[in-house]
Amino acid sequence: MSYTIYYSISFLLFLSATVLFFTRHHWLPVLPSYQFPWRYQPLSEGTFHDDAAAGLHSSNFDLASNIEAGDSRAGLDEAGKREVRRIMKKKNVGFDEARRLVMLDKFKKGGVGQDGLPRDPKLVTFS
Repeated sequence: MSYTIYYSISFLLFLSATVLFFTRHHWLPVLPSYQFPWRYQPLSEGTFHDDAAAGLHSSNFDLASNIEAGDSRAGLDEAGKREVRRIMKKKNVGFDEARRLVMLDKFKKGGVGQDGLPRDPKLVTFS
C-alpha cells in the first residue's frame, strides 16, 4: 500500500517538473533576478575616454585615436591601471616609464630577459 503512495507522489512530482520545464518561457521572466557573488561578473564599464581623462595616455600610447574612432571596447585592464598608477606615484615617473616597468616585471616573472629572450640556460638560438 505504501508503495502506491510513493509512486503516486513520484509521478505527480515528475509531472509537475515536466509541466514547469515546458512552460518556463512564461513564468521565468516573472522571477526576480538575483546576481550570485560567485557567478561571472562583467568587467568594469570603464572606457578609453575615462582612461584618457585619468592621464593614462602618452604620445607613444595614444588613446585619442580609439576615442575618435568610436571604439566600443572596454578601457584598459583594471589591474594594469592600478599597477601603473602605483608605480607612477611611488617612483614619480611618467606613464610610459611606468608601463615599461610593469612590462619588465611581467617579463621577469615569466622568465624572459629584458631583450625578450627566455632566460633559460639551455636556450639555443640561431642567427
